Amino acid sequence: MSRLADAIACGEFVVTAELGPPKGTNVAHLLEMSELLRDHVHAVNVTDQQSSVMMVGSLTVCHLLLNRGIEPVFQVTCRDRNRIALQSDLLSAAVLGITNVLCLTGDYVTLGDHPQAKPVFDLDSVTLLKTVAVLQEGRDLSGKALTGVPSYFPGAVVSPAASPLGPQIAKMEKKVAAGAKFFQTQAVYDPAQFEAFVRQVEYLGVPILVGIILLKSAGMARFMNSNVAGVTVPDGLIDEIGSVPRPERAARAVAIGARLMREMNAMCQGVHIMTLGWERHVPRLLAEAGLAPSPSRSTNGE
Repeated sequence: MSRLADAIACGEFVVTAELGPPKGTNVAHLLEMSELLRDHVHAVNVTDQQSSVMMVGSLTVCHLLLNRGIEPVFQVTCRDRNRIALQSDLLSAAVLGITNVLCLTGDYVTLGDHPQAKPVFDLDSVTLLKTVAVLQEGRDLSGKALTGVPSYFPGAVVSPAASPLGPQIAKMEKKVAAGAKFFQTQAVYDPAQFEAFVRQVEYLGVPILVGIILLKSAGMARFMNSNVAGVTVPDGLIDEIGSVPRPERAARAVAIGARLMREMNAMCQGVHIMTLGWERHVPRLLAEAGLAPSPSRSTNGE
């Protein structure tokens, strides 16, 4: 079982963060950023061609992190691979010792840097979760037996700020039925809205890690409101981050993020920080939120 799974099972308040692989073979900066996160998170998600932009593969970076004693979460999207390739990558992850898997459908290719690419979508997030369950039963999707049975800790995503919210909850139910053991949410900026969401899905009994993205600027907030599905930044927060001079924005962004975390921590089982290149601010964010580093958040190479 993964350390992430153990932490959730023990009732720890779980902290995860996110890293995006580089476009190219130089992984030095990525590994440097991973070291900034090491002692502050239970696990590090590695994005899978996020926003349909071609990058180094998630599986490779997860392997690099694991070799450095940092627990990875292997993000897997259905956009670029059929069920043969998806099953192969899941088995490859298990062989490498990677057990945390976040199952995603994936953004459409027109959002990325290769809009002429042909999307696959042979499976979606729900059927990918079912695939994980089938592999753990010792067979593949064609019913053929596996020589060696993998073990995974599968998770999924949900958008608490989506409108309407009903379809999100309905799909969340399907994901739990398909085997999702935890959820990481899209970014949340309204604690009252998140509390209402949590109350509506409490009956599912599944751990939820609330998503946090630091607001770098008012322009970024407006862009997310217009272009990122399931994200709503209230006007008050846009005005707040827009009211400070550029040199002070990082500190104000951390203060806003920490405030949101303090207000929502009691509503959920953890937090998922989407860094977007601001990994260096994670230690300060967690400190201001009152989340001191825990020994269980790092293997320290052991």
